[in-house]
Amino acid sequence: MSQHTPSTSKKERIAVLGAGPMGLAVAYQLARDGYEPVIFEADDRIGGMTAAFDFSGTSIERYYHFHCTSDQAFFDILKELGLSNQLHWTHAKMGFWFGNQLQDWGNPIALLKFKGLGLIAKIRYGVHAFLSVRRNDWHSLDHKDAVTWVKKWVGPEAYDALWRLLFEYKFYEYTHNLSAAWIWSRIRRLGRSRYDLFREKLGYLDGGSDTLLRAMQSDIEKHGGVIRLSTPVQKVRIENGSIQGVELKDGFESFDKVISTIPLPYVPKLIPDLPPTILQQFIAKNNIAVACVIVKMRKALTDYFWLNTNDPEMDIPGLVEYSNLRPMGEEHIAYVPFYLPGEHPKFAESDEVFRSKVKAYFKKINPSLLDADFIDMRVSRYRYAQPICEPGYLDSLPPVQLPIQGLWLADTSYYYPEDRGISESIGFGRKMAKAATTSIS
Repeated sequence: MSQHTPSTSKKERIAVLGAGPMGLAVAYQLARDGYEPVIFEADDRIGGMTAAFDFSGTSIERYYHFHCTSDQAFFDILKELGLSNQLHWTHAKMGFWFGNQLQDWGNPIALLKFKGLGLIAKIRYGVHAFLSVRRNDWHSLDHKDAVTWVKKWVGPEAYDALWRLLFEYKFYEYTHNLSAAWIWSRIRRLGRSRYDLFREKLGYLDGGSDTLLRAMQSDIEKHGGVIRLSTPVQKVRIENGSIQGVELKDGFESFDKVISTIPLPYVPKLIPDLPPTILQQFIAKNNIAVACVIVKMRKALTDYFWLNTNDPEMDIPGLVEYSNLRPMGEEHIAYVPFYLPGEHPKFAESDEVFRSKVKAYFKKINPSLLDADFIDMRVSRYRYAQPICEPGYLDSLPPVQLPIQGLWLADTSYYYPEDRGISESIGFGRKMAKAATTSIS
């Protein structure tokens, strides 16, 4: 997104597709800069994967989110919106369900005490984690396969015990075609969000992500922007290599520019008049789906926020006990994400199948839990939850500024090697807005 000669007009009407954090950030920046953004969102609420819902009287995200000390774009927008005092930091404990027992995880002492792993394997694992956290340059990892890279460092014993199911129960058939740079960025982000070697420092907002989303919505509207919910765009109209506007269920609406933040797999249907080679690049991108079970309980499952799992009876890589990060009063809330290829038969299974699995897993981890301790369980599904970033991922993506006058496009894939996150989406969205309005059009 290189800089160009600034546009002479500041009253352009710009369509923004998608009201997730990136789309909201685009519109937020455009409106503050004096443009007239109109967000089109197919859902009945803002937020995308950060959207909240009413969970038996508790407003909470459909999918869990947390914040790290490196989330600068997130801190910047909180300050601008006067929300910095609503961000809180806490010591978030990590654990590992391994060998049919709960074990501490996430620090050197826990690694040394870990049962079921030899000393050499522990040392190799620790060295790899230490060097990954301190590494800054990812380019030499860009074209390497993640599994090969991890195995080379930690060895087969530590890989089988600590990594294999994390890969296989999240990425399935894509496991052996993942970028090492992408996996490294996940290790680094969490590893750098620490008080010290022994304590992880993670953050949460009062009211959850919805606090930020609502403030962004109010700011957009205050500065002249518009957000249209339950209004999916049918098609982006292109004529003679230039954006004309968007086609809606009720007719056509003209726009000077279009900025899309929807998941890449929707692009071929929504913008079918792109050049065939570019369309094929979008068609070739793969994504993992998720069926995420959120559980409300009368007592805690564990005292860990993040719990990795390695159990032949559990087809999950881990779970998040959110109320061990953000206090939820007397209730306890946990998320159990089942990541699956969208075409996998499991993804089509009923909500009851997923709820039954989770209840059984929880009772195994904490045998004191009774049926009466489960207050409510909901299942949220998202078809395009996680882009699959193969080695050399950025090389295979079309540019953000497409070869159509007035058209910019990106989703969470575009801030590779960073993993999807609220801060990354906000930072990228604001930069994209600036790039789109300082370009010759």
